[in-house]
Amino acid sequence: MQQFEPQITYWSQALSGFGLRVLGAIVLWAIGRWLITLGARMLSRALDRQKVEPTLVRYIASLVTITLNIILLVAILGYFGIETTSFAALLAGVGLAVGAAWGGLLSNFAAGAFLVILRPFKVGDYVQAGGVEGTVKEIGLFGSTVVAPDNAVVLVGNAKLFADNVRNYSMNPHRRVELTAQLAHAVAPLDAIARLKPALAAIPNVLADPAPDVEILGFNERGTLLAVRPHCHTDHYWQVFFDANRKIAETFSAAGYPVPELALRTRAG
Repeated sequence: MQQFEPQITYWSQALSGFGLRVLGAIVLWAIGRWLITLGARMLSRALDRQKVEPTLVRYIASLVTITLNIILLVAILGYFGIETTSFAALLAGVGLAVGAAWGGLLSNFAAGAFLVILRPFKVGDYVQAGGVEGTVKEIGLFGSTVVAPDNAVVLVGNAKLFADNVRNYSMNPHRRVELTAQLAHAVAPLDAIARLKPALAAIPNVLADPAPDVEILGFNERGTLLAVRPHCHTDHYWQVFFDANRKIAETFSAAGYPVPELALRTRAG
């Protein structure tokens, strides 16, 4: 039994040393993660105090967090005695291989940088791009989050947003609501226009300048088709949209206009 005592002593010391290193690595990781989170939060607050664009603040905070996490991982490996120089070279090689395999991911990253720099839209804007429409909630490193009008959250790759045409409804101070109103053949269009204009102006959040526009859009089998176009701020678009439709129905009903019906031409036999 005595001949095994040196080996037992050796392995017990080795296991104890390894256990202490593992414990130290866990403590280092926990403290490092806490410091990274704290630093990212302090950086975001500092940028907010400088009134930096929220989109750019989130982008910088995400980039700093990822970079510091990689540095922390390399530091922990160095704590275990692993050669970090070779590991960094290996990490760079893996990065190149992954980058070649995931070119789309890198294109999303590059597109995200251009979105932040060129700023075709910012957080809080109502946009239509990349096949989605809604309010921009976040522009991330690889994808952006858009909240659709039905409150669904849509994550879109930055490359798709950057490559597509972007319609920004929030960049200008107001937005025009596009509606149509069908009149019967027996209704005088000018009378309907005279009734609709003041009715639209009385709707809450409809702008007085530019004033609501009601004009003859065209003619069809049922009668005259009117273009109804009130203006409002983007935040009030859907409220004005539904209120204007209701106001058209109420105005035409109060005026006693007949229901537009399809006029059929019969051939005399």
